[in-house]
Amino acid sequence: MARDLLIGNGSLVLGFDAAYRLADFYFPHVGLENHAGERFRFGVSADGAFSWVEDDAWQRTLTYLRETNVTDVTCVNDTLGIRLRCYDAVDSECNVYVRKIVVRNMRNEPRRVKLFFHHGLELYGSPNADTAMFDPDSRSVIHYKSKRYFLVSGATERDSGIAEYSCGRAGIGDSEGTWRDAEDGELSMNAIQQGAVDSTVALSIELEPLGSHTAYYWICAGARYGDVRKLNDYVIQETPARIIARTASLWYTWVNKSGEDLSDLPEEILDLYRRSLLVVQTHCDHQGGIVAAADSDIEWGHNDHYAYVWPRDGAFVADAMDRAGFHQIARRFLQFAHDTISNDGYFLHKYAPDGSLASSWNPWVRNGQKQLPIQEDSTALVLWHLARHYDRTRDLEFIRSVYRRLVVQPADFMARYRDPKTQLPLPSFDMWEERQGVFTFTSSAVCAALTAAADLANLFNEQERRSHYLKVAGEIRDAMVRHLWLEDESRFARGLTLTDDALELDRTVDASTFATFFLGAFGADTAMVEGTMRAIRETLWVQTEIGGVARYAKDRYQRNIGDDDPIPGNPWLICTLWLAEHSIARATSVAELQSALDLLRWARAKARPSLVLPEQVHPYSGAALSVSPFSWSHAQVVSVVRGYLDRLRFLRRNGSENSSRAQVKNAPGNAVDKPPSFS
Repeated sequence: MARDLLIGNGSLVLGFDAAYRLADFYFPHVGLENHAGERFRFGVSADGAFSWVEDDAWQRTLTYLRETNVTDVTCVNDTLGIRLRCYDAVDSECNVYVRKIVVRNMRNEPRRVKLFFHHGLELYGSPNADTAMFDPDSRSVIHYKSKRYFLVSGATERDSGIAEYSCGRAGIGDSEGTWRDAEDGELSMNAIQQGAVDSTVALSIELEPLGSHTAYYWICAGARYGDVRKLNDYVIQETPARIIARTASLWYTWVNKSGEDLSDLPEEILDLYRRSLLVVQTHCDHQGGIVAAADSDIEWGHNDHYAYVWPRDGAFVADAMDRAGFHQIARRFLQFAHDTISNDGYFLHKYAPDGSLASSWNPWVRNGQKQLPIQEDSTALVLWHLARHYDRTRDLEFIRSVYRRLVVQPADFMARYRDPKTQLPLPSFDMWEERQGVFTFTSSAVCAALTAAADLANLFNEQERRSHYLKVAGEIRDAMVRHLWLEDESRFARGLTLTDDALELDRTVDASTFATFFLGAFGADTAMVEGTMRAIRETLWVQTEIGGVARYAKDRYQRNIGDDDPIPGNPWLICTLWLAEHSIARATSVAELQSALDLLRWARAKARPSLVLPEQVHPYSGAALSVSPFSWSHAQVVSVVRGYLDRLRFLRRNGSENSSRAQVKNAPGNAVDKPPSFS
């Protein structure tokens, strides 16, 4: 199930599913240590009747307060005669989650109502040796184990603290959990339990006929008892209402900080753009790593998740945010990359948000021989992004601080990690992490990285390095034409796939070949790129009412339709928006930019009501598949919007309606000899 809402502050991150259950609870890193074992429940008792908000009797609308990372959730139960308006926020400065609940009585009679909050916590991701206890000093329930403490409390308009609670066993024998204890409208007041535990607390409120009452609920996260007690005092003194209001104001200011005139964007695209900025920010860890997704439901079929930092994904995401003016996100990611890259100048598969090496399926041995289990494009794209970051910020001191480790070492590695016969990079794993070989995408990325390294070497007057890197980049570009260009089909092949110990030409049409222009190896309007992009549009566009572009023909990942179905694969958000990047890069008139807007509208139509975007969608129903939200999907929206605005303004300045292709050859997005500047 997708995450309709995601909120966080870089250390504490919470994800809610479509039933408004808190399903993911990360602390102290984005995506690392998910303490939500079972989804948290939220329930209401009124007039002797009880209902969990996740039940079918409730009509739920899950959105955000516009241009903030504060939720705006409406839950209505006509049978109970209760309407809830909820606002969730994570404090930007402190590791505190706060919910405001406005309870409205839909009946013309006074009523006593209870709100129940259930916590399916499994600290450190394990149910063993947890403790849940009522703390009389703070009138709160505390879950703890080792260096993880979570304090739960609440308040009504008349009282502060928890007066009704239950701490019990969960998932052991017949013990389903304390949420069952809540369903009779009363809690057992069991004050402590250890092992596999959960807890439920309740807040009581009195409602006037057709009246409303506001209650608050919060969770404080820390490493020690003293930490969460101090945070609890902070919430009480600051008040939950002010915390939510301040948090909303901060995010509104953050997403609008540029003061840029964005009136050229249609309203629905502007909303998606700003939501995408906020969603990406929520995936950014305080130590710089950018996780692919915080939706843990993918574990059900994979025994693993997407809450890792892929250097390739992170580089694309950071670059998009950099283009939008959020340079600090890019800089923190680049510092994270500097601190995690190997001493030999390459990145491994993926990393945990704390910088430690993550799980991997790329082997170190093939046919009994040692190999590097790398995706070389990951190393290349970080260097590519670093040069673009410098172009935008001119922060020479930062470049100097990372130059040896993040420029010289990886550039030297890529320059020598080549086949002396073909001049192409040696085999590595492809960007889709499914096969080994020498790929058009990887070759384009390495070419871009070495060109970027040459530009950065020039800053320090290292002319010998600069000349060497440019020479190798040129050799790779020429080798791509010799070995990866399909003359008979007028397009680039996916690559040379390693089969046994031999490289075989892989003629599959693959959306990743968009990199030939986007990373600057070839001009967007050259015949080679035009033919490649035409093949992607014609072969990989999903011919259903849903539309969109598949990764490649016969893609099996997350496919839940028959093998005999002619659909090439599920539509991916990033692949579809790569068509928009090409339309922007080659546009010679404002009218030619329309297709980019159409593709952004296509993406907007695939969003959840909260505007979060998945990785891919079902080719017939359009339902979200895989993870949602997916940070790269949102970053790709940001990238396309920035490219669209830059190109639109360039064309207007230069009289686009009468411009020829020759006149806009050097416009943004058409550079050939170096990565295009989209700043």
